[in-house]
Amino acid sequence: MCDVSEEPTPRGYSATKDQLKARLRRIEGQVRGVEKMVDDERYCIDILTQISAAQAALDKVALGLLDQHAHHCVLGAEALEDRDEKTKEMMAAVGRLMRRG
Repeated sequence: MCDVSEEPTPRGYSATKDQLKARLRRIEGQVRGVEKMVDDERYCIDILTQISAAQAALDKVALGLLDQHAHHCVLGAEALEDRDEKTKEMMAAVGRLMRRG
C-alpha cells in the first residue's frame, strides 16, 4: 500500500499534505534565519536557540509522519506479513531519528 511503485498510491499524509508543506516552509524560513544570524555575527547562544527550535519543529513533523504511517500503512496493511514488515520498517525509521546527533 505504501511501497514505491509505478502507479502513485495515496500516502498516509496525503490528506494533510498542504499543512505538512506549510510547516516545512516555516522550518525552511527558520533555517534561513539561522544563516542570517551567522552572517550578522549574532551571539552564539541565540543561534543555538534557533537551531534547537528548528530541530524541534522537524521532530514534530517526523512524529506526525510516523503517526500517519502507523495508521495508514501499518494498520492498513491487509496481510499480517505486510503489517509485520511495515512495523519493522517504521521502527528502523524511529531508530534513525533517535540516533541523531
